[in-house]
Amino acid sequence: MEPTIALPRDADPNAILAIDMTPEARDFFASALRALAASDVPFLVGGAYALAHHAGMRRRTRDLDVFVRRRDVGAALLVLENAGYPTCIAFPHWLAKAYSGSEHVDVIWSSGNGLAEVDDLWFEHAGRGEVFGVEVGLCPAEETIFAKSFIQERERYDGADVAHVLRARCEDLDWPRIVARFGDHWRVLLSQLILFGFIYPTEQRRIPPWVMRDLLARLEAEHASPPEVGRVCRGTLLSRAQYLADVSEGWDDARLWPEGSMTSEEIARWTAAIDQPPPHP
Repeated sequence: MEPTIALPRDADPNAILAIDMTPEARDFFASALRALAASDVPFLVGGAYALAHHAGMRRRTRDLDVFVRRRDVGAALLVLENAGYPTCIAFPHWLAKAYSGSEHVDVIWSSGNGLAEVDDLWFEHAGRGEVFGVEVGLCPAEETIFAKSFIQERERYDGADVAHVLRARCEDLDWPRIVARFGDHWRVLLSQLILFGFIYPTEQRRIPPWVMRDLLARLEAEHASPPEVGRVCRGTLLSRAQYLADVSEGWDDARLWPEGSMTSEEIARWTAAIDQPPPHP
């Protein structure tokens, strides 16, 4: 796994992030961004490029993540098709891909667990930056924190990215929006903030006191309330593989409607892909 390191102040993030890319990949990503930027399709760039913007951290990357609203998926894919890049819907609940040879652009409108749906607020609060010479919107720090907080796979854990964004942006974040984003899943936010204080002991007081008081008060109130009825496993919102044993033992999968937003067919397709290569047109 490529280590994440701080960017030098005078560094060009694009040059460093793409250091392992082939010239063909750079040309493909630049061309795809130019095509989207010239269209009427609203889009944002996320992944390593948003992380570099928000946290001043870089991790070499070989791909490009483009975020759109669900209603704009078809239009975005048509733009990329017209630019000469075949596309496919990899997973109908959140992800499509555009290809140029072995390279691909991910077109994202939600998340693997179905929670991080791209909505208007992503665009209202987007950052701005230049990626491959194209001026683009960048996924907001708040939504980046929200989406990454739930990526806790055995082979991938994005908690370090969350901690780095918090360390860089604590005072600038829209904390009411962050708390609202997590909603009923506020325990996940609390866990990230507790870990932040463990990772950076000298920085923990930068988290607004009202946020910690609010979340800890919810925890105390929950413990004083009657236990929930039924057996729900929300671990599947954190990892698509590591809690399948619980589901097979009869625990309710929190991803499934109405507890979550996914259908049984979407869950089955997402689960079947755990050990498979990504779809290709």
